Amino acid sequence: MHDVVIIGAGPAGLAAALWCDQLGLDTLILEQSETVGGQLHSIHGAIENYPGVRALNGAELLARFADQIDNAGFDLWTNVEIASVDLAAKRVSLRSGEQLQSISIIIATGVSRRQLGIPGENEFSGTGIVDSAARDRNLFAGKDVCVIGGGDAAVENALLLADVCPTVTLVLRGKKLRARREFVEQLQTNHCITVFTESVVSRIIGNEEVEAVEIQRKEAIKPFQMAVGGVLIRIGVEPNTDSFRDQLQLDEKGYIVVTSQQETTLTNVFAIGDVSNPMASTISGATGAGATSAKVIAGRLQSSRRS
Repeated sequence: MHDVVIIGAGPAGLAAALWCDQLGLDTLILEQSETVGGQLHSIHGAIENYPGVRALNGAELLARFADQIDNAGFDLWTNVEIASVDLAAKRVSLRSGEQLQSISIIIATGVSRRQLGIPGENEFSGTGIVDSAARDRNLFAGKDVCVIGGGDAAVENALLLADVCPTVTLVLRGKKLRARREFVEQLQTNHCITVFTESVVSRIIGNEEVEAVEIQRKEAIKPFQMAVGGVLIRIGVEPNTDSFRDQLQLDEKGYIVVTSQQETTLTNVFAIGDVSNPMASTISGATGAGATSAKVIAGRLQSSRRS
């Protein structure tokens, strides 16, 4: 019997584990990947808004977490395959057959990049299709490219690609860009970037490499093909909540609904980080939520043990 089982070892889960350990709780953190860090592995640009710390990218920030993690007293299991989670019973069943019981559970499963689900997307993933200009723009240098999406990430990546690409075509489903004003202002003065609103990419075409995209515009009867040498997709994220869909209250987008104490609709089941925060998915928000959940759990356990 553990005091706390934490599912997910991104910034939120790690922060919760560190706080739980400091508060004297028997804590086990489970991570399905081989390494911890979660979304930090997807941050390839500079991190300048995490108080007290500046890092060149997510990997550098994760390296700074390493000493604390290595010296902490909580148990950390990576490369774990979870078969099922019974949140009401506070029980986690692993593919290995082992069952883990706890008094409290913290869900920190984060989010995944949303996919288009179109022909060619899987075939060229990681080659002609990438998700970070900060990491991969040199692969596209000298090529015409297509960026799909209309938020901060899509526009920021389009601006980065415009430094090395002859043309950048930004394709978005909506009527206008959702990105912050400073990004939009930079885009509007960049003559390398063309924006197609109310449009979708319906197919990615190529043989050995990406050669073109098929674009369907709202006002057009038929789609047209545009030659490109690469595609960057940033159409947002979706929460990793499929395992909990029938056990907890979720919002209309699938995020876990929580109280100000990070507690879900089940007593002593908490959700922290991006999986429960659709409005402000930040490292600061994730670590703060981790601390909050740990403090609440510790307070309850101390009260119950005194009584």
